[in-house]
Amino acid sequence: MTTRGGLLARRLTLGDATAIGLGSMIGAGVFAAFTPAARAAGPLLLVGLVVAAFVAYCNATSSAQLAARYPTSGGTYVYGRERLGEWPGFVAGWSFVIGKTASCAAMALTVAAALVPAAWQKPVAVLALLSMAALNWFGITRTARLTRVIVVVVLVVLGVAVVAALAGQHRGWGAGGAGGSSAAGSVPGILQAAGFLFFAFAGYARVATLGEEVIDPRRTIPRAILLALAITVVVYGVVGVVLLVVVGADGIAHTATPLVDAVAAGRFAALAPIVRAGAALAALGALLALLAGVSRTTLAMARNRDLPGWLGPVHPVHRVPHHAEIAVAVAASVLVLTVDLRGAIGFSSFGVLLYYLVANASALTQGPRDRRYPRVLPIAGIAGCAVLVIALPPASIVGGVLVVAIGIGYRLVSGKRA
Repeated sequence: MTTRGGLLARRLTLGDATAIGLGSMIGAGVFAAFTPAARAAGPLLLVGLVVAAFVAYCNATSSAQLAARYPTSGGTYVYGRERLGEWPGFVAGWSFVIGKTASCAAMALTVAAALVPAAWQKPVAVLALLSMAALNWFGITRTARLTRVIVVVVLVVLGVAVVAALAGQHRGWGAGGAGGSSAAGSVPGILQAAGFLFFAFAGYARVATLGEEVIDPRRTIPRAILLALAITVVVYGVVGVVLLVVVGADGIAHTATPLVDAVAAGRFAALAPIVRAGAALAALGALLALLAGVSRTTLAMARNRDLPGWLGPVHPVHRVPHHAEIAVAVAASVLVLTVDLRGAIGFSSFGVLLYYLVANASALTQGPRDRRYPRVLPIAGIAGCAVLVIALPPASIVGGVLVVAIGIGYRLVSGKRA
């Protein structure tokens, strides 16, 4: 691979990489993804969570195995090119860029929803995006340090929220009923919920896309990916159970802030503002890590001229892909102004599921010397990603297909032919 624009610096430890993965996953869904998932699956929300976690585990093992072999920026964009060819690599990279740019928009909207009334949410979301992009500009180690602090604070807030919600009231399991969707409780509803919740688990990709900045990447990246995913699955499982016990499936489906509502409805309602602030902080942490990951994949694609070369330079002082950071922040700001939170999550899931389908297919081609996990896992990952893509809302599928087609058209017109 060429290294146009300079190399990134290896500065991230195992703790840094794990914190970035946690910051992406915990903030990405614990305060946002349960609502659309509950609308789809109703009281069987936790079944959707288990399906999403299993698919995420398959994808994580494939990503870890590939990252140990190709420890450079770009993640599955690089793996697809190396194992399957230029076109699969391009589709993976473009799907990641569009999917995670939508994730950035979703996180910015989550920040705003937790802080201000509806009329102010879109401008505040844009401000959050631009602020986090500016912070990323000053270097990945600053991003990692701040993400560590955010993760610790958010985990403490989640602990307070869970205890306050359970101690404050007990309305009974699934008190609110199924609600939200005619498919709630059905197999299609469960699969659609899994597709929405997969959005929350996909943050471990941040670790792989930062491969060029991790110390001892062959050892560090696989450990960080699986450690971050394991912690996140436990956190989501606990929060999901508490929400169903206290609020019920219908209650989750009809609020943008179910955890805040669970606390506010009980004897410890005075703690609700703290939980609301924690939601905003979690989303900010996810946004910070997301912007770093998307810009690194954009950098890798620009190096190979799969995206405009203007996106390729690395800042001579801060050693970050500063042009890519600007482009991602601007694109996400446009999405913030044009979509709602549910639409952003669905579109993000479409792009990221395609990305991991390519990752699993790439891992499947690796020989015994590079294989760390059984072959059945990437096979299950391919099937799982394909099923969850099909189960997403039609609008998410149509929008995703159109944008992927635009990317393919650009590559053809620009003269990049495999």
